[in-house]
Amino acid sequence: MANNETLSLLCHYTMEVQAAVGVSGLVAHDATVGSVLVIVGCVPMWAWRVVIAVVLVAGGPVVIARADPPPSDAAAPGPVAPGLNLPGLQQWIDAVVPRPVIPAAPTEAAGPTLTGIPAETAALRAAVLPDDVGDPLFDVWPTALESLAPGAVVETRDVTPAAAPLLTMPLSAPPRQVLQLKYRTTDAHGAPSFATASLVLPPTAWTGQGARPVLVNNLAVDGLGRRCTPSYTLAHGYSETTNSADFFPPLTQLALLRGYAVLIPDHEGPNMAYAEPYVAGHAVLDSVRATRTLLPGELGDSPYVMAGYSGGAIATRAAAVLIDSYAPDLADSITGAAVGGVPADFRMLAQSMNANLASGVFMAAVFGIARERPEILSRMNNLAQQVTTSPLKNACMNLIELPGAVLAPIDIAANTPDPLRSPVAEQVFRATDMSGLKSAVPLLVYNGVHDIWIPAAGAEQLMRQQCALGVAGIYRNVPGEHFLAGDTGWPLLIDWLDQRLRGIPAPDEC
Repeated sequence: MANNETLSLLCHYTMEVQAAVGVSGLVAHDATVGSVLVIVGCVPMWAWRVVIAVVLVAGGPVVIARADPPPSDAAAPGPVAPGLNLPGLQQWIDAVVPRPVIPAAPTEAAGPTLTGIPAETAALRAAVLPDDVGDPLFDVWPTALESLAPGAVVETRDVTPAAAPLLTMPLSAPPRQVLQLKYRTTDAHGAPSFATASLVLPPTAWTGQGARPVLVNNLAVDGLGRRCTPSYTLAHGYSETTNSADFFPPLTQLALLRGYAVLIPDHEGPNMAYAEPYVAGHAVLDSVRATRTLLPGELGDSPYVMAGYSGGAIATRAAAVLIDSYAPDLADSITGAAVGGVPADFRMLAQSMNANLASGVFMAAVFGIARERPEILSRMNNLAQQVTTSPLKNACMNLIELPGAVLAPIDIAANTPDPLRSPVAEQVFRATDMSGLKSAVPLLVYNGVHDIWIPAAGAEQLMRQQCALGVAGIYRNVPGEHFLAGDTGWPLLIDWLDQRLRGIPAPDEC
């Protein structure tokens, strides 16, 4: 087995190769070899020991953390023995993996600082926030945000030359203009923050009744770094560090062909708080406010309709139920919300997404929420702290799926037994629970009937709750699991959105 010196040399050699041919060259010519070089050469020995232990856990009989109540006769944790029981594995990981060196939190940090948390947790939170990407639109916090109203436009820019090729379908005209907006919004704790969005204007004049309709397309960002956002991709193009499926299925392109404008919010906010519903809902609603302010003549009186699938459904559902309390001024402008594959019940997802192929996405979502709710950070073990302060804290979907390959449970990242039943978990479940909030607009809810990771039972429960609150809506099961259902539900989605944007009353099957 290679010693540490050999691994260091191999890592150095790998970086030299990357510098000579470029990462894109490695990926384009031999992605497998390039990945193996990076992984073998740059991963410290303690990480390999943990990987082996996790593989043993995945292949052996273990008790996985669940959100449901434990049986009354649950056995007590056994002795430290990696691969045999998870509390033992947690202790072993902390004994093997060194704690990262984390500097004190900066005294003049950009953006709002959370008060009332220990200095050690504050330092860890500062270390796990996403890195800058070299683009001031995403990196620079505006000054005096507290003096601005939510939705106030801070900055705009035109990215049409870079974005138009990504949004143009064969035999169709490119968009007339693609504008990017930076605007004031509100974080999960009510503090001023900012968000960004892209506004795509179609090439043709609107000839229908009233003002030009606007589709608010909340894409499934599902990433932890600022390069994962749709607006970054539109401004800088696709690369191996961005999300690769942002604009497929081509809902944005189809809306443009029908003469609609399309608003694409970067709904995770500047801290990339993946899956945090209040951050997402505020960012979406304030993007509508910003658009109405920016182009009052063309889009100030437009009907807006929201749509999102999977991670995008978190943002869409949150925006729909926050209109009354956060943006009542938009109640007459937003005419409906469509959510598919919606992660409506986080307790349910703690059972359906943990310790299986979806566990990487689940852990990334927990980490994303932790950026806004740092009480979670205090429950991370040394391994989790190493990962979340490494470049992986900027990972997009292509990397955050990796822990699912070994069916890794969230327990391997925690310093407490049964983390999903802990008081901290219960506190976060309550804080992010929106089940009692009423949508201000009619709903379309659909879900894959064979979706094992985001089960249809959660979407059905959401529809029952909204019906009981007096919301008009329809629910449909569509064929397929989570990924296929995004395609099989597309015709239903397109028809429903089109009717809302053309002023047809929403169907109600409650």
